[in-house]
Amino acid sequence: MKLIIQLCAILASMALAQHPAYADDHVGVRQLLAPSKERGADLDVTVWYPAQAGGEPAVLGDSPLFVGTSAMRDAPIADGKYPLILLSHGAGLAGTPQALSWIATPLAEHGFIVAAPTHPGNGGKNRSATETMKLWLRPADLTAALDAMGRQAFFQDHLEQGRIGVLGLSMGGNTALAIAGGRVDPKLLAAYCDNDTLNASLCGWVRQSGVDLHTVDMRSAGRNNSDKRIRFAMAIDPAPSDVFDVKSFATIKIPVDIVNLGRPGKIPATVDASSIARAIPKSGYATIEDASHYSMFGECKPGAAALIVSEEIGDPVCDDGGGRSRAAIHAQLIGTVTVAFDRALKAWQ
Repeated sequence: MKLIIQLCAILASMALAQHPAYADDHVGVRQLLAPSKERGADLDVTVWYPAQAGGEPAVLGDSPLFVGTSAMRDAPIADGKYPLILLSHGAGLAGTPQALSWIATPLAEHGFIVAAPTHPGNGGKNRSATETMKLWLRPADLTAALDAMGRQAFFQDHLEQGRIGVLGLSMGGNTALAIAGGRVDPKLLAAYCDNDTLNASLCGWVRQSGVDLHTVDMRSAGRNNSDKRIRFAMAIDPAPSDVFDVKSFATIKIPVDIVNLGRPGKIPATVDASSIARAIPKSGYATIEDASHYSMFGECKPGAAALIVSEEIGDPVCDDGGGRSRAAIHAQLIGTVTVAFDRALKAWQ
């Protein structure tokens, strides 16, 4: 299975290199609200989709550090029916759906509808250490977004019924594994930041915020968050991957693909999901050896590295694992993801 994933990724990367991922009038984007009983408020959901000409030009994911991706806001949706991919973002600088526009846009251009809810408190000006670490709430955000998509008149006639997958990157990868059926172990999560051995950057921020995970109410942390409407899940560098009840992975019934960024043996333990892939009955596992966890961020602008130093951001978010450019790594990731979701959601059309 690993060899198949890698070969498909190479072929898809070659195809995508001939067909630029950055969209113009081929991809529409619009916002909707998803009511969430769990959160007690509506969730903002960003949706990318195949589009006809029209709408207003927009650039998503642009920041002082990262290059954005273009789409057409509120463009008419293209004729046809499309599989749906629920997209789960990470935390911190990657804590918004727009931060993943670099992968959502080409997926929509390829013929998927991509819906990404904002996980409250995980990024932006309202970032909260407590809310970020409530990992068990994130899968429910995806379920709320899926419910909302089914009620949207704009999308109702364009959704392929039963063809639903989930893609998660970083903390979103943890979410993808959870909605597939993996369960968090509350004791492991409570002890996650007892020291810096697992995740110095995240746990340093948690402690600086005055949060003691042992005092957080985790009575619901170990619940089953699976959504039976999901047919396929894909996780890229899931983090943290070491807070799950390992036995729960044996109960997952859907296919799951996992990609780690980095060289085996050098991948940080908290994102190394090779053992998780072995525990899931229907799984594929691959690595991109010259990438790093930061390769999931957008392409860095000129001068971004200096800005990271001057702003004391701390993490080397513009550093990848080898000599290839981030654009080349993104092309491979987009190819890997596209092939996987084509196989899982389009092969039986």
